[in-house]
Amino acid sequence: MLDNANPKLEPVADGVVVQRDVMVTMRDGVRLAADIYRPAAAPLEQPLPVILERTPYGKSERSRSEIEIGMARPMERAEVASHFVRHGYIVIYQDCRGRYRSEGEFVKYLSEGPDGFDTLTWIDAQPWSSGKVGTMGLSYAAHTQMAQACLNPPGLAAMVLDSGGFSNAFTCGIRQGGAFELKQATWAYNNARESKHARSSPDLLRALEAEDLRAWFTAMPWSEGRSPVRWIPEYEDYLLDQWRRGTFDDYWKQVGIYAAGHYDSFPKVPVALMSSWYDAYVRTTFENYAGLARDADRPMALLMHASLHGNRNTPFAGDVEFGPGAPLGGNVTESWLEFRRRWFDRWLKGVDNGVDSEARARLFVMGGGSGAKTGTGRLDHGGRWIEASDWPLPGARETVLYLHDNGELSAQKPAADAAAFEYDFDPSNPVPTIGGALTSGQPVFEGGGFDQRQSSRFFGCDDSGLPLSARLDVLSFETEPFAEDTAVVGPITVELFTATDGPDTDFTAKLIDVYPPGTDYPSGYALILSDGIFRCRYRNGFDKPEPCMPGEVMKITIEPFATANLFKKGHRLRIDVSSSNFPKFDVNPNTGAPEGRGRTKRIARNTVYCDRERPSSVRLLTVPGSQL
Repeated sequence: MLDNANPKLEPVADGVVVQRDVMVTMRDGVRLAADIYRPAAAPLEQPLPVILERTPYGKSERSRSEIEIGMARPMERAEVASHFVRHGYIVIYQDCRGRYRSEGEFVKYLSEGPDGFDTLTWIDAQPWSSGKVGTMGLSYAAHTQMAQACLNPPGLAAMVLDSGGFSNAFTCGIRQGGAFELKQATWAYNNARESKHARSSPDLLRALEAEDLRAWFTAMPWSEGRSPVRWIPEYEDYLLDQWRRGTFDDYWKQVGIYAAGHYDSFPKVPVALMSSWYDAYVRTTFENYAGLARDADRPMALLMHASLHGNRNTPFAGDVEFGPGAPLGGNVTESWLEFRRRWFDRWLKGVDNGVDSEARARLFVMGGGSGAKTGTGRLDHGGRWIEASDWPLPGARETVLYLHDNGELSAQKPAADAAAFEYDFDPSNPVPTIGGALTSGQPVFEGGGFDQRQSSRFFGCDDSGLPLSARLDVLSFETEPFAEDTAVVGPITVELFTATDGPDTDFTAKLIDVYPPGTDYPSGYALILSDGIFRCRYRNGFDKPEPCMPGEVMKITIEPFATANLFKKGHRLRIDVSSSNFPKFDVNPNTGAPEGRGRTKRIARNTVYCDRERPSSVRLLTVPGSQL
């Protein structure tokens, strides 16, 4: 019997039973609901290791990420749990505070550290626990893992973080470069509909569902009572709070959103990290890898696939296909279930199964395909998996490319008298987001690889078919066609010398693989690989916002997410520079108004320099294609 207050055991599969809604009391008296899956044989012959997943998406709900090759739909939680139970584990799924069957008020991210610690403390005290707990989960369930681990909970012995686990939410996940990630707005609206209040009140749910979220994106920034989330005040409250906290201060160093402050005291447990090149947590994943790898004795695994957030077995992202070798299952591991089981068998049970000898980093390098249109109407971009001993790739060469006033991008330093670029950035007409590293944006925007060309299928675009580079507020810089296959594998840094005539503005940078014209794409194809943004009030530090001064030349650094892409012979590498990327990021009103509160706008006259004394550039790590 697992809990005297709730002894009923329900069969879910041969040899597997579950005890539902076991209420675990937190330090403040709030009780969180857990479903506990265990072998049907009772009593247990011996205590067993435990696998824990804490989720806001419903512990009894089907997780979209639990789908393997050949499956028509994702597995139910009971199916996943049964797999592990049959291999000698107890599995626990728990609803996060304020979600589904758990008590309390939901405040996104900030209660997950202490709640996770208290849950692990409870597990550690149970007679059926062996004293070793492994944690797993995608996205928010990765955030919950990292949050609780930062507090060194008892029993934690191994982790598998899939696409999440904030290293620093100020620079990836909630904000980037000082700008606010508007996936937080779509997430708040979509998940408010699953809140306890909406689930218990049909009128509230109808009110939420009557809102036109896309229309609301034309009325930003939102404010109290002036948002589509206003029907569920606790969701509106936390969203506006995050939106308006533009300065990196103690708020951003809280457990749950700032693992970077805990790497040196982090539990000495094995950690597997996974993400994808078109995921919203690329930077988080690599920062966690670098931070946790400071402990040279820590077993680690790094997996980077090509597709969207959590879609590890999908061979495409947006309008781009990577081929049958792209899915994780069947190429890197038998299945995601089996990867996790082998990881936990090794580190929770001590099974000598070869996990120790596998490559530390396994990366999918995009590119190398035919460039033709596939039968599904997507670009055949191709790609393949590689193995490496570390990240960034040992032996990769740093390449510096300079922006030139004729639109060239080359290793040659710019001329002393090169003219600067000036353009007007109108916040009422921002550059529209067309794909990239995104998640949780529906029904307003979506991530993935897309041609950077206007189409009304994308928010803020028309059907002109014009490339975004045709806009006067987009500056494009291209290399000559590559003479040989060349891979860009690693972090990307764009350094710009800039100026603006207002008290604040943004600059953006986008990395693009430019296909030459072909039969299926007569005008070529400008494939987005990565992008980034920087808000100029933070040029002297994210903790020191300062108004921009007229005539001030500002050297800023934009950090698009790392990537791994093979630029085929004949392709070009392009960098697009502008001042907005909406609705991925909030739009700077150029007024210097406090973050998230600007109700007025002004057009900014922005300048990018590219002369010998002010050499704007991009830094990449490259590898000859023949060496991959």
